Amino acid sequence: MAPPMSANAFLAALVREGLDVVEVGDWRNHHRNLAGPWGPVHGVMIHHTVTKGSARTVDICRRGYPGLPGPLCHGVITKDGRVHLVGYGRANHAGLGDDDVLRAVIAEQPLPPDNELNTDGNRHFYGFECENLGDGTDPWPDVQLEAIERAAAAVCRHHGWNERSVIGHSDWQPGKIDPLGFTMGSMRGRIGTRLGSKTPAPAPALPAPRRPVVDLSELRTAARTNPKMKGTPVTYAGTRIVEAALVDAGLLAKPRLDGHFGSDTVTAYSRWQLRLYPGASTQPGGAADGIPGKESLVQLGRRHGFNVKD
Repeated sequence: MAPPMSANAFLAALVREGLDVVEVGDWRNHHRNLAGPWGPVHGVMIHHTVTKGSARTVDICRRGYPGLPGPLCHGVITKDGRVHLVGYGRANHAGLGDDDVLRAVIAEQPLPPDNELNTDGNRHFYGFECENLGDGTDPWPDVQLEAIERAAAAVCRHHGWNERSVIGHSDWQPGKIDPLGFTMGSMRGRIGTRLGSKTPAPAPALPAPRRPVVDLSELRTAARTNPKMKGTPVTYAGTRIVEAALVDAGLLAKPRLDGHFGSDTVTAYSRWQLRLYPGASTQPGGAADGIPGKESLVQLGRRHGFNVKD
């Protein structure tokens, strides 16, 4: 457990670790502290952005987007290896995750499977978004991987943590796959070497997780069913994947993540459609009526870690 370091100390730690740091606007005072507490901090979380182009990536991570205001991290690590500081304090990057994972991070023990959404990660983790399309084929330049290693090590060195205090979004939240294209086991190994860690070497890396697949036809059928709140069997398991994405996007209350595509989920999905199509009709048959269409579902999956089939 530790209080967050000051913004100036954060900057100094990154520079001492040999990083090329870019300060973006009034980053020291750009935060989401009114939305909840920031700290105590326990670790560092690594993400990929699902974006292309450094300037656009930095701007999105600084400003956020409708329904999820920025900052979306503390630092953006672009493909050229620079770290762009876009905010400091509470940031909208981690979302809800697994309390068992948090306990393992605190104890610096091997991570258990993440299978719950019951803990506020924005409170407890420093976050670095890393420019990458997240499709498993977009390359990770060596200079960018080294910057990720150095940035995470800088935070760990300040707090006296080892590499087991560094996790990926995929380690924290069910359904997440980022960062995709390298394993967190290999990155933790690099960070441990930089820190001179005495912890045991990580186990051989597992294959990168496969993205879950949501069937559009079955999901649309479930969305039109409007089941009762209790006693009704879940009609399609993929509904829960979509609901978790809507929770992560800040559009659905966590208690409504129940696998039923009822009226609350329809309303939440309508808000997602309005985010994509501002001013669209919410009437039946409209582009924002809450019944998933292929384009809106593909966009949701691209951002929140699932694929779509017809």
